[in-house]
Amino acid sequence: MSKQKNPPAYGGQAVVEGVMFGGKRNYVTAIRRNDGSINFFKLPRKADTKLAAFKKIPFLRGILAIIEASANGTKHLNFSSERYELDPADDETLEKEEKKGSGLSMFFSIAAIGVLSFLFSKFVFTLVPVFLAELTRPVFSSDTAQIAVESLFKLILLLSYIYFLSMTPLIKRVFQYHGAEHKVINCYEQNLPITVENVQKQSRLHYRCGSSFILFTIIVGMFVYLLVPTDPLWVRILDRVALIPVVLGISFEVLQLTNKVRHIPGLKVLGYPGLWLQLLTTKEPKNDQVEVAIESFNELLRMEEISAENRQPSHVVI
Repeated sequence: MSKQKNPPAYGGQAVVEGVMFGGKRNYVTAIRRNDGSINFFKLPRKADTKLAAFKKIPFLRGILAIIEASANGTKHLNFSSERYELDPADDETLEKEEKKGSGLSMFFSIAAIGVLSFLFSKFVFTLVPVFLAELTRPVFSSDTAQIAVESLFKLILLLSYIYFLSMTPLIKRVFQYHGAEHKVINCYEQNLPITVENVQKQSRLHYRCGSSFILFTIIVGMFVYLLVPTDPLWVRILDRVALIPVVLGISFEVLQLTNKVRHIPGLKVLGYPGLWLQLLTTKEPKNDQVEVAIESFNELLRMEEISAENRQPSHVVI
């Protein structure tokens, strides 16, 4: 079969022993329980009319999309981490405890934790390389050299963090589910029947991956920082903090651009750096992991169809 010309842009995220997929109107997570069964966690995608207009503005839409993805992703990750080792017979007890803890307030607390965790990690990966680069100023004194060294330290810190994280058994399996998520999306975009056999034939890499986005923040940041001074240190720190939204917004647009030109010879290489990083953040999944990803995606498609028939309001954030 031929590729779909304009397939809906579905996104996803690997969770503990499962995969989350998001569409225009819904989010669905499927996880493999310890008894071999597959359970789902489903949430409607709420349309915020107040923010809808801002989500169409280049650069600003990227920041809003990142915040939304961090908030929603944490909810689904929390569901998977709570239940993947829990005996299914104990689900009812857990749900009662969650209700006692005021479901709505807990729901928003988890979302807030996700956003704050992202911001904290962004501050760490932004500022630690600044101090490390500053130590080399006696050797690399110019602004350009300092920015290059800072970017190099940032890249080393990122790659080291991912590499050592991937060596843990739990994260290695999460990265396998990450690969399964990409394979399902690639299979869908190739307009092929979504079977385990077809999915396993696909690449575990995808141009629209969040891993690519992270790498683009390093590349984009290097060029943005050329516009501001690196000395004195306190000015450099303030500049880096103030420019975080700018770097995030531009990086999101670069990610979108590389996805749009990925089928154009000569331009598809723009996305290669992000794909190379995905060689670390994804692993080849096993068939049973692909089955979970397929179940999650098929359930999302079913819910999206029902939502469309009911004409629920929607907005698109990739």
